[in-house]
Amino acid sequence: MNTDHSVIFQERKDQIHRKGEEPFEISCNKESLAGAVSQRACVFCGSRVVLYPIADALHLVHGPIGCAAYTWDIRGALSSGPELHRLSFSTDLQEKDVIFGGEEKLTRALVELIDRHSPNAAFVYSTCIVGIIGDDLESVCKRVSGEKGIPVIPVQSEGFKGNKREGYHAACNAMFRLIGTGDTTGISPLSVNILGDFNLAGEIWIIQEYYRRMGIETVANVTGDGRVDDLRRAHGAALNVVQCSGATMDLAKMMQEAFGIPFQRVSYFGVEDMAESLYAVARFFGDRDPGIMARTQALVKEELSILYPQLQKYRKALSGKKAAIYVGGAFKAFSLVKAFRLLGMQVVLVGSQTGTEEDYQELHEITDDGTIIVDDSNPLELSSFLKEKDVDVFVGGVKERPIAYKLGVGFCDHNHERKEPLEGFIGMLNFAKEIHASVVSPVWRFVPRKTAGRRG
Repeated sequence: MNTDHSVIFQERKDQIHRKGEEPFEISCNKESLAGAVSQRACVFCGSRVVLYPIADALHLVHGPIGCAAYTWDIRGALSSGPELHRLSFSTDLQEKDVIFGGEEKLTRALVELIDRHSPNAAFVYSTCIVGIIGDDLESVCKRVSGEKGIPVIPVQSEGFKGNKREGYHAACNAMFRLIGTGDTTGISPLSVNILGDFNLAGEIWIIQEYYRRMGIETVANVTGDGRVDDLRRAHGAALNVVQCSGATMDLAKMMQEAFGIPFQRVSYFGVEDMAESLYAVARFFGDRDPGIMARTQALVKEELSILYPQLQKYRKALSGKKAAIYVGGAFKAFSLVKAFRLLGMQVVLVGSQTGTEEDYQELHEITDDGTIIVDDSNPLELSSFLKEKDVDVFVGGVKERPIAYKLGVGFCDHNHERKEPLEGFIGMLNFAKEIHASVVSPVWRFVPRKTAGRRG
């Protein structure tokens, strides 16, 4: 191991920055290595995580079975109705299909699945091998769409084309083909589309309820608890609110250019960002409804009056503890840094899979000196940093859980598979409860990193 700043691989050193030791500079947004299940993942995976929660659509992976298995049920995205999205379909391309082409097999699969499940639309995902052999997804989808009378949309997501962010763009292009094809009659002038929320543990329902109390209609969820018909009429909304900017910002920009719909970046994590997101939307609609700001202020006041007294007991126990953050999108990390500050905790490591240089610059500005900022890290690096900083709790996703537990560090799942909602004011309370339970658990007294000193 190279002992210089715990850089495990020399070619990675420009993707790691330590605040306070040198001027800010970081390399990011590099292409994923084809064929490798990296921390960042591939183009295909990026498209799947965005489109997957559209619950009444058919999702068919055109490629080897491994691609479908890798992304099966990839998000804990809940639906208030249909659950067709939770089934994983694949054309399961074999050696013969690679040699002679897979278009006929794709056609048969689409016809059979549409007849069996009656979806409102179908998304067909291209994988690496399809890009290599040259199957014409566009023509197959067009032909089946005409035959079956539903939109059949190709997702140009060959894994070797870039990285996970390219997959987000492919997903946005696919959704944009639906938008503008539905009837917008009856949509309120105070209306939004919620972009970039995937309804993990039912979180989009919390946000919808806040907007309802403000007097705002939600037209389409993009894509948590999503519906095809809602997407088709999404161009009738007055405003797009974009939560996970990396995943759906491209769609917001497309809709602004094509339909003139403005967008705002928001975050529903943490008290400060949650409140400001609601106030920003209220300010936007202030000219149309002079009473909306008063309703929003009353909503925030009511929620905080319940939340703050309960947070104090957790803050008392957690003050001074150290936290590490490694999440998919960097925008989420901003709110997590603020949430840990509210709990009196210090963030000593923060990173993401898909952050841009602007994202990391903002993280540099809001973190303390000595904080490690890392892009697209790997298990060896993360393990090294957790030990170096003697972290008390690690916030990440399913791939990071084993790292934390092997090192005897508390863990909080903040990505695809969580079961407790962490968005909204109630989400901040759930987050505090989970962090407290993880950090103060007596089990950590018996792990090697805590007992080594006593044995010595």
